[in-house]
Amino acid sequence: MFLLALISTGQVVGQNFEGKVINAATAEPVLNASIENPATGTVVFSDDGGNFEITIEDYPAMLTISGFGFENLKVEIFNADHSGNFYLNPSLENLSEVIITSTAIPSRLQDLPAAVSLVSASDLKRGDNTNLVEKFNNVPGMYVNQGALNTNKINIRGIGARSQYSTNRIQSYFDGIPLTTAEGELTLDDIDPESLDRIEVIKGPSSSVYGAGLGGSINLYSALPKTPKTEAAIKSQFGSFNTRKNVVRTLHAGENTAVNANYTSLTSDGYRDNGDYNRHTALVNARLQTLDDSNLSLLASFTKLKAYIPSSLNKDDFMNNPQSANANWEAARGFESYDRGLLGASYEHNFSENFSNTTSIYLNFRNGYEPRFFDILKEEQVSAGARTRFQLSAVIFNISSQISFGGEYYNEWYNTATFENLFREYENQGSVMGERLSGNEQDRNYTNFFAQLNLELTEKWKLEGGFNINSTRYSLNDLFAGDDVNQSGDYRFDVIFSPRIGSTYEVSPGKNFYANISHGFSTPTVAETLTPDGQINTDLKPETGINYELGFKGNWLENRLYTEFSAYSIRIEDLLVAQRVAEDRYVGLNAGKTIHNGLEFLVNYNLNLTSGISAKPYLNAAFNFFEFEEFVNNDQDFSGNELPGVPKSTINLGLNLESDLGIDLFAGYRAVGEIPLDDANSGYSENYQLLNLKASWTFDILRDLEVNFYAGINNVFDEHYAASILTNAVGFGGAAPRYYYPGNPRNYYGGVQLNYIF
Repeated sequence: MFLLALISTGQVVGQNFEGKVINAATAEPVLNASIENPATGTVVFSDDGGNFEITIEDYPAMLTISGFGFENLKVEIFNADHSGNFYLNPSLENLSEVIITSTAIPSRLQDLPAAVSLVSASDLKRGDNTNLVEKFNNVPGMYVNQGALNTNKINIRGIGARSQYSTNRIQSYFDGIPLTTAEGELTLDDIDPESLDRIEVIKGPSSSVYGAGLGGSINLYSALPKTPKTEAAIKSQFGSFNTRKNVVRTLHAGENTAVNANYTSLTSDGYRDNGDYNRHTALVNARLQTLDDSNLSLLASFTKLKAYIPSSLNKDDFMNNPQSANANWEAARGFESYDRGLLGASYEHNFSENFSNTTSIYLNFRNGYEPRFFDILKEEQVSAGARTRFQLSAVIFNISSQISFGGEYYNEWYNTATFENLFREYENQGSVMGERLSGNEQDRNYTNFFAQLNLELTEKWKLEGGFNINSTRYSLNDLFAGDDVNQSGDYRFDVIFSPRIGSTYEVSPGKNFYANISHGFSTPTVAETLTPDGQINTDLKPETGINYELGFKGNWLENRLYTEFSAYSIRIEDLLVAQRVAEDRYVGLNAGKTIHNGLEFLVNYNLNLTSGISAKPYLNAAFNFFEFEEFVNNDQDFSGNELPGVPKSTINLGLNLESDLGIDLFAGYRAVGEIPLDDANSGYSENYQLLNLKASWTFDILRDLEVNFYAGINNVFDEHYAASILTNAVGFGGAAPRYYYPGNPRNYYGGVQLNYIF
C-alpha cells in the first residue's frame, strides 16, 4: 500500500504543467496572472517572472488565463510538452500599455508625443461588420461620409473632407504594405474586418514617417494567431435590404509558423434604388520565424467588386423620396467594378540585440470599369515598391537613444480612357459604350528618405525628432489622337522636406503631457490633375501643412480609467479644391489656405459589477473649428467661412456588458453636428443622433466546437439623416444641387458563427 501511494503521488507530480505568462504588447512577464483549470477547479498565479505551475490530470486540458488590464485567454494544452509561453493582449482599458508599431520607432501609447488611436480586436467585433470604414466613426477626430457600401470618404481632422467621391490625403498600410496609391487615393471598403487584429491611426500630418500623408495614416494589422493552435470558422449573417454575408476562415499556428486564410462574400440590394452590391474577398497571410530569431511575413489579397451607384439627391428628394436614385445614374444603370490584388513580403532580421532591419517588397494591381451617365471610364493600375527600415538602440553621451532610418521607393503605372455613354440612345438598356473621348497613361514614382531619433533625457522626459525627404515625379503619355493637344512629357513636383519634433513628460506615474510640431503634404490625385476633356493641369502644387499640438494621456483608479485630451492647430497652404464645371464633373486647383483648430478627448472605464459581469463604458468627442484663412475662387471671397464637408462636432458614447456566461451586450450612441454644404456656407445639413444595439451569446456545443449567435439593430429610433455630403454641388440646367446621400433607416441583422478547434 505504501509503494502504491508513492507511485500514485509520483504520477500526480508528473502531471504538473509549467508555463509563463507574457504581455503580448511589451514582451514583459505578467505578475499575478490567474491560471485556472476548470476541469479540476485548480487556480494558481504567476510570479514576478510570469512563471507558474499547475496540476493537469488529463490531457488535453483547457486553461483559462486572465490578468487585470488584459483580455482573457483560453488555450487547450495537448500534452506536457506543449509550448509554455502564453501571451495576453492588453485590454481596451489598458491602452497606455499597448505598443504602437506604426510609428518610426515602436513605443508605448502612453509615451508617444502624438495623437494615436487604437481600434482594438473588441472594437472590430461591434456592429454588423459589413463595412470596415464604419469603425472609424468611433475614433475622435475622424469622420466618414458614407454614401453607400462602396462610396465612402474618410477625413482626419477635416483633411480629406473636400474630396468628392473617395478618400485621399491619408496614407494607409496593411502589415507594412501600402494601400494608398501613388496618386494618393485610398479604398478600405473591400477589406473585411474579420481578417484584422487591430488598427492604429496616427492623426495629423505624418509625412516624417510615411511621406504624402497630410491628414495622417491608417495602419492595419492582420489577425495571425499568437499561440499554437489550429482552428476553422464559418459565419453567416442576414440583414435588412437582403444583405447577406458569409465568411470562411482557417488559421494555424505552430512553434515557428502562423497562417491565416479568410474568404468573405458580401451581397446586398441596398436601401436605395440602383444600389446592388456584390463583393468577394480572399486573403492569406503567414509568418515564419527563422532559426536566427528573424521573421518572414507574406500577404496575398484579392477582391472582386461590382457595386451600383445611386449617387446623391437634391433636398426635395432627400426629404420625400430618400430611397430613390438620381435619375441619370439610374437610367444609365451606373456602377463601378474592379478586380484588385495585393501581394507583399516582409523580412525582419536582427543583426544583434540592439540592431535590426525590416525590408518589404510589394505589388498592387487594379483593373476597373465604371459606366457613368456622362461617360464610361476604363482604368488599369499596377504599382510596385520596396521599403526598408533600420533600427538601432544605443547610448549617446550617457543618454539612452533609439535611431530609425531608411527609405522607400514606389512606382505606379496608371492607364485611363473615357468613352461616350450612349444610354440615352438605347433606352432601358443601361450604359452602352460609344466612341473614345480621351486616353492617358500616367506613370508616377516617389522616393522617401526618412530618419528619427528618440532620446530619453531623464526617467520622466523623452524627446524625439525626425524628418522625411520626398521626391515625386510623373510622366504622361497622351494616347488620344482625336484632338490637337499632345501633353506627353515628364513632370516633377518640388522636393519636400517634412520635419517633426515631439516631447513627453511624465508628471506622475501613468500620467504624461506631450507636445509636437509636424509637417505634412499631399500631392494632387490623377482625377485632380486631369480636366474633364482628358487634358492635364501641370500647374497644380502639392498641399502642405504644419500641425501644432498639445495633449495629455493618463491612467487613474489603478488603471481602471484611461483618459486622453488633445488640442491642435493645423495650417494648410496651397489648398486643393474641386471646382465644378458640369454635373458630377470638376477640375482641381490650388486656391487658398485653411486653419484646422480642434479639441479631442477620450475616456475608457472598466467596472466589475459582480463576479462574472463587467461593464466597459466609453466616451469620446471632437469639437472642430475649421475655416478658410484665405480663399478666393471665381472672384468670390470665402475667407473666414467654415470648411464644408465636416461636422462641427462628434460625440460617441458606448457601453459593453460582458459576462462569464458568454452573453455580451453593446449599445453605441453617436451624435453628429451640422455640416456646411459649400464654401459659401449657404446651407447646412441637420445634426443627427444614432443608437445601435447588439447582443451575442457564445457557448460550447462540444469540447472543441464553439457557437456564437448574435443580433442587432442599427438606427434604433429610425432617424432621417444625411450619411454623406457632396460638397459644393451645383445645379445645372435649372436643377437643384444634389448635396445629400441618405443614411439607412432602422435596419436589423443577425447571424451565427461556428468555431472548431482541432
